[in-house]
Amino acid sequence: MIGELKEHIINTFGPEAFVRVEESSLQPIFVLKVDFIVDICMFLRDTEEYYFDFLSNISAVDYFPENKFTVVYHLASIPYQKQLVLKVELTNERKDDNLPEVPSVSSVWRTAEWHEREAYDLMGIFFTGHPDLRRILLPDDWEGYPLRKDYKDPESYHGISIK
Repeated sequence: MIGELKEHIINTFGPEAFVRVEESSLQPIFVLKVDFIVDICMFLRDTEEYYFDFLSNISAVDYFPENKFTVVYHLASIPYQKQLVLKVELTNERKDDNLPEVPSVSSVWRTAEWHEREAYDLMGIFFTGHPDLRRILLPDDWEGYPLRKDYKDPESYHGISIK
């Protein structure tokens, strides 16, 4: 299925959509260019022969000290009992006022709204086009992104010691 799916995506979106394919893990991984993520997700959901109807998870990876992040999408086709992982790699200068950006896939799978909010809240990935991107686990006025490898724990929050 993977070779056929890759060829179908290349024929539909062009070879520039792919960065690489990783086949050495449990599930095949398509590393895609960030500009293609929404269209390819829509294609994977709506093409009857693949029908990836379920987004089970979105996570983010920090490659500190490099200025690199990866957003990982775990997809499943429930009727066909197939799984696929998509990744997009982002470079960023690690500044709080300039977050790494990726388009939201919440228009493809509604569950992405919650997963993207978590990746935003904890890793500082900004999902453009998200209908309600705000913190989901931490208070709205929390500073920083605690799952980043360069995160420094604050001494206190509103005068309350955190140690």
